[in-house]
Amino acid sequence: MSSPRTSPTRTFRSAPNSSRTTAEVGVDQTVTANAPLLDARGLHKRFNALVVLDGVDFTVGADEAVGIVGPNGAGKTTLLSVLVGAHAPTAGSVRFRGEDVTRLPTAERCRKGLARTHQIPRPFGGMTVFENLYTAAAHGGELKRDEAYARVAASLELTGMARLANRRAETLGLIDRKRLELARALATGPAVLLLDEIGGGLTDAEASELVDVILELKRSGIAIVWIEHIVHILLRVAKRLVCMDAGRIIANGAPDAVMSDPNVIEAYLGGGAI
Repeated sequence: MSSPRTSPTRTFRSAPNSSRTTAEVGVDQTVTANAPLLDARGLHKRFNALVVLDGVDFTVGADEAVGIVGPNGAGKTTLLSVLVGAHAPTAGSVRFRGEDVTRLPTAERCRKGLARTHQIPRPFGGMTVFENLYTAAAHGGELKRDEAYARVAASLELTGMARLANRRAETLGLIDRKRLELARALATGPAVLLLDEIGGGLTDAEASELVDVILELKRSGIAIVWIEHIVHILLRVAKRLVCMDAGRIIANGAPDAVMSDPNVIEAYLGGGAI
């Protein structure tokens, strides 16, 4: 991923006794009573003749953690891309905090509180960890310099990246690149954070470390939507599972019920046990 043309020149100095508060990272969960924070209805997505999403309804409540599972090619990543505005739906709508955002571009949705990570981390090359986060904070809203710095500091602390704040991003190992991907999304001040297979390529120990970070983000008040093939780490966070197959949601509910659903078992293994 190419670097932005401008970047901050400040280095990061961790403040003593810094508190990691929801206010500092800019989380705002304002939503109409009893209404979902994120509400997608009747989503269809075609790429020429290929149907990738076929009438998907998907909701996320404030403070909720939702896992999305399903075989390869089920439409999971495309769903995330439509939710954040990277792809426009062929039909259907996306509402966020009660506002129709279906036609808003990704950058505008990000400023409103929708952020995502990618399967392969994409740090800004030639920049430090701190500079990556500062750039994201500036992108996520109209913040004064000190406000952006405070948000970056909180994001670094929440994700355990403060110790590496002045390291160049390209020198990081995979686990720290994943942490940076989380921290950079967090620096935009999201109300909903959408994770796309962020556990991929990690050892069991590294994946467990990353789950601890994600749980910390959830405790800070951020709603989580997480696509993941490593189900046992997903279940440490998600209290509701959605299973997709062939562009449709085939199961939605408590994790045990979803993973034992005959349709889910058939989708994964053609009738075998998961």
